[in-house]
Amino acid sequence: MAALIDAINVKRKMLFEIENTPFLCLDAEVSTPTARGGQTLVRLKMRNLLTRAVFDKTFKAGERFKEPDLQIVEASYLYGDGSGFHFLDQESFETLTLSEEMMGDALDFMKEGVIIQLHKYNGNPIGLQLPAQVELSVTYTEPGARGDTASGNVTKPAKLETGIEIRVPLFIKNGETVKVSTETREFAGRA
Repeated sequence: MAALIDAINVKRKMLFEIENTPFLCLDAEVSTPTARGGQTLVRLKMRNLLTRAVFDKTFKAGERFKEPDLQIVEASYLYGDGSGFHFLDQESFETLTLSEEMMGDALDFMKEGVIIQLHKYNGNPIGLQLPAQVELSVTYTEPGARGDTASGNVTKPAKLETGIEIRVPLFIKNGETVKVSTETREFAGRA
């Protein structure tokens, strides 16, 4: 029997299940009534892990949710084709496939061999979680010109191997490997 979670105990980044659907809490806000006899309400901003839809819903503090039958497995990215994006489970060596909708904007950070956390619900892959930073090589950037720092603009655009464009410091050259934050999509340092 899965454990039950009270609505008032749901916190940010917590997983829970409503009507056989897994959700991820993006934000939780508790509103306590000032009048006697009023009910404490919990407003959750949540993402449906199957459809990727994000919405707000209000629950009574005492409502209970099940813990989802969600597994997180390490998998390495193999390749993408017309049938989806293929990953290799690092424990069972099973090939798992995600659709383009399940991938979302994670494609900007996918290169062959990158290790990610794959979410499986009832044994089926439903999504992924990227590492905080990925290392990608710069395929094209203009050379930094002397005097560019006078304007206060100390970054320049750079195109990375996956096609994503970010701003990098002037000293970064073509062919260098840089760390990119997957959350902010910004330069996070040299690799």
